Amino acid sequence: MPTYTIRGIGVDFPFEAYDCQLVYMDKVIQSLQNKCNALLESPTGTGKTLCLLCATLAWRKSLGPFSTGMSVNSSQDAGGKGDTGSQSSTTRPPTIVYASRTHSQIRQVIQELKRTSYRPKTVVLGSREQMCIHDEVSLLSGRAQTNACRFICRKREKTKKDENNENHRCRHFSRVSGYLMNNPNLGDEPIDIEDLVNIGKRHGPCPYYVSREIHKVADILFAPYNYLIDRGNRKSLSINWKSCILIFDEAHNLESLCADAASFDLTSGLLTACISEAKSCTDLCIKRREQSNDKSRNPENFAILRALLLKLEKRIAEVTIQSKELGFSKPGPYIYELLADLNITHETASKLIDIIKDAVELLEEDNQRKVKGIICRLESISDILNLIFRDKENAHANFYRVHVQEVDASATDGLKGRVSRKFSWWCFNPGIAMEEFRKLDVGSIILTSGTLSPMDSFAQELKLEFPVRLENPHVISANQIWAGVLPTGPSGGSFNSSYRNRDSLEYKQELGNAIVNFARIVPDGLLVFFPSYYLLDQCIGCWKNVSAGNSTTIWERICKHKKPVVEPRRSSLFPLSIEDYMTKLKDTSTSGAVFFAVCRGKVSEGLDFADHAGRAVVITGLPYATMTDPKVRLKREYLDQQAISQRELCKSEVLTGEDWYSQQASRAVNQAIGRVIRHRHDYGAIIFCDERFTHSNRQSQISRWIQPHIQCYSKFGDVVYTLTRFFRDGETRGPTKLKLLESEKLGKSVVNEQIEEAPLDDMPSFLGSSASAQRSTSALKTEQPLDKFYLEKFLPLTRRMGQDCTVKPPSSQHEVSRGDIFNQFGEVLPANRSSFTSYKDQSTKLNYSNELLFNEKKSLVSERKAMQFQNCRITDLSCNSMMDVKPSNQLMAPCSVKKRRLNTEHEKHTKNEHLSHAKNFGLNGLTNISNSMVCENPHESNSGSSQSGEDMALMNKDSRTLTKRETEILDQKNKVVQSSSADEETKGSEFLVQVEGKLSASEYKEFVNSMKALKSKAMKISEVLQTIARLFSSPERLSLFKRFKDFIPAKYHAMYEQYFGN
Repeated sequence: MPTYTIRGIGVDFPFEAYDCQLVYMDKVIQSLQNKCNALLESPTGTGKTLCLLCATLAWRKSLGPFSTGMSVNSSQDAGGKGDTGSQSSTTRPPTIVYASRTHSQIRQVIQELKRTSYRPKTVVLGSREQMCIHDEVSLLSGRAQTNACRFICRKREKTKKDENNENHRCRHFSRVSGYLMNNPNLGDEPIDIEDLVNIGKRHGPCPYYVSREIHKVADILFAPYNYLIDRGNRKSLSINWKSCILIFDEAHNLESLCADAASFDLTSGLLTACISEAKSCTDLCIKRREQSNDKSRNPENFAILRALLLKLEKRIAEVTIQSKELGFSKPGPYIYELLADLNITHETASKLIDIIKDAVELLEEDNQRKVKGIICRLESISDILNLIFRDKENAHANFYRVHVQEVDASATDGLKGRVSRKFSWWCFNPGIAMEEFRKLDVGSIILTSGTLSPMDSFAQELKLEFPVRLENPHVISANQIWAGVLPTGPSGGSFNSSYRNRDSLEYKQELGNAIVNFARIVPDGLLVFFPSYYLLDQCIGCWKNVSAGNSTTIWERICKHKKPVVEPRRSSLFPLSIEDYMTKLKDTSTSGAVFFAVCRGKVSEGLDFADHAGRAVVITGLPYATMTDPKVRLKREYLDQQAISQRELCKSEVLTGEDWYSQQASRAVNQAIGRVIRHRHDYGAIIFCDERFTHSNRQSQISRWIQPHIQCYSKFGDVVYTLTRFFRDGETRGPTKLKLLESEKLGKSVVNEQIEEAPLDDMPSFLGSSASAQRSTSALKTEQPLDKFYLEKFLPLTRRMGQDCTVKPPSSQHEVSRGDIFNQFGEVLPANRSSFTSYKDQSTKLNYSNELLFNEKKSLVSERKAMQFQNCRITDLSCNSMMDVKPSNQLMAPCSVKKRRLNTEHEKHTKNEHLSHAKNFGLNGLTNISNSMVCENPHESNSGSSQSGEDMALMNKDSRTLTKRETEILDQKNKVVQSSSADEETKGSEFLVQVEGKLSASEYKEFVNSMKALKSKAMKISEVLQTIARLFSSPERLSLFKRFKDFIPAKYHAMYEQYFGN
């Protein structure tokens, strides 16, 4: 297991880490060491969770040993309750609270923890619905279950009758203390909810209360969001919040969850039920006084409560509503004016809360013999009062809006035709919940997800400073993703799902015909996302009823290629739709299945459509929220008012209502896009069917790792052609069938494939064998942004003569056939594991310097000794100046898993071999690019910013490190090493080197692929020239324009002039 030293912290990582994973862990540790907040985005499949756990636990371990072996009783004897301010709270390292949205996601995190070497004291906090094993209480849900559980676990003196009735007490709860005393090591190994439930069923203790006890001594606890966001749940935890580490995984919806947790909706039906419960309490209290002279409760209190609720119901009904669409809206502080008319103030609210608490206990006691549980609606009123009167100053009310609207009465309300109203107090500042953590003086808050972009609005909404930010690239190669914008359909009609266009027959037919093509081209699973259920229903209805001239409907043509599944509106039917989709996907009679879904729906949130389950995702439009929705309208108005006041305070960065409205749509698109390309070896296409995605400001809000791959197509035919080629290549994108040449055993490079030779006059004169038209496997360099400097590994390959040295290209790690994924070389490496070529090294240290260079200090030992240290390698990534580097504004290049060989003798063989290939093909100027360079060019920024280089010196057999002077020399030679030779082969080589230096990695790959396609007759010369014109269009590449003509056969010069001019 490799060990990386990051900022002085030794991090054990279960696999060879990608560069982007090292960057991610660096950011986590930077946040923890500086006690600041972090906003970290890393695409699905980059090992985000594993990196987060390893970095956080390594930092925690550096502060002191884990609490393994510590029992709850010993912790309490030492004064271990965190919020009591006891002695242990000042000496014990901070607790880590890892929150995610759902229990299923937490279960996945626990599985990741088991893969690491770290074993902290661990516990999972779950709901009673997940953990209760009581025969009767487990059948309940929600507050009914909570109330029943609290009642049977409440400590009270048993009567003789109670002793014979075990149903009135929970035997599982009574066994918790004894079990924990006999098993102090519980939690020393990662356990999830299922483990606790199994322990409860086998040995008797209540899983819910076992977890509640262990969390008092846990080093890291896992919990759903509401345990942190909800003030009541948070207060129930025995945690020392000071310096505590809070991690919110899958945090892309955190802002909306925070706002919803701080808001309430009081419907007419709920208020009526509360009035009825208050009357029941009054009657029950009077009955007890009459029958048993029980005067412990005063019925007048419940009568007062009922009277106040009746007045509130009348007050809401009297509100004048001019328009059903607009409703009645007032600023947040208006709620205090309304409640004051009912004599509900700060002073009286606390008394009302006590009365409601007493009423709930009375109702529970009345149902004690039934143990069926009741849902005490009055508790909702208590929650509302606590929310409204949370602060004496009422300052938080400025972030709210009061709204009353008429709604259709449901059958469960029992209103029977009466007008139903909903009284709401909506919070439009999600930062209120985050402000609570600031008051608790937590150490760091880390928010992470695969789709946090756009980040600026996300941070502004939460009202927190995030000094540490990261938008990580993906670990996939450029040929594993196809991303294109289609402004028009097959017939030339515009794609625009805006309100004005979405109902037109032309638009729906154009979109349907496009999806027919995608269903034909895309293998296996196809996901199609609509902006809303309305548009989904409208389009499918049109496709089923409108037929073309041959009387075949669009729907029938789609079904001919793929079996359809439509996302249901009712959440209860969703599991059946998923099962239906997977069944149809496995059906070999068709080419797969298509899932029609909605952005922000269940399909777009958190589901894993890896490999053949999702080969392409189609975005049919921008999922803007309904403009007339009162909550959306008031949110925009609130943000516009805030923006005006902030501009008056000379704050340059403000979030307007329009900005928020637009970015919410983009975030929903990013979530839908994230359903495909789920791991390192996956591949897929992202198709934007809306002309608005051609705008640069819209593309800038797409996840950053996708942006470099997006192409805009003016013709639908071009999309069909390139998309067909992408998936045709995808079928053989697995481990490339490498031909082991005898010369490879002598240290020469591998020829990955052979491309059919085209006539000489049909291609540029520098084209030759495929081995020379691509980057040499033996001299590949990986550039990864780490803020403004790059991280590079100097990992020379030490091989024995005759050793099998087959190299797996990073873009060729798997092979895909219809519905099946397999690896010709045996095991497919996990997504978090590097697919670097195997190497034998024992100690690699990577040190950052102010010159932004990394020098390897490594002594070569015998292969046997290297093998002994292969599994305990230590890599030092510490840097004193690292915290001072500002985040880069450049787009991050996609992660690569390529390594570079630094054997000069090997390069000599490689050069001779490729020169020989060029001559054997009879083509001029073809040599391997890397053999013409002392070091490779760093990627140039499109903005013309200065280059941040990764310079690599060729190391001799003694593996000597670079001197300062040598580094300076390499800096000066960083652009391109020009050859003075005038022969054609060298000229071609020089030109390829210059092209590589000017283009980004993905652009250069596209350039090479175009040349190869031209040679194999897969592309025409006109298509290649069109590609070259686009690649060389920027001013800094003007020199390449002119030089490229020298390699074009004379008969194509006229065509060249049409694209490039003189």
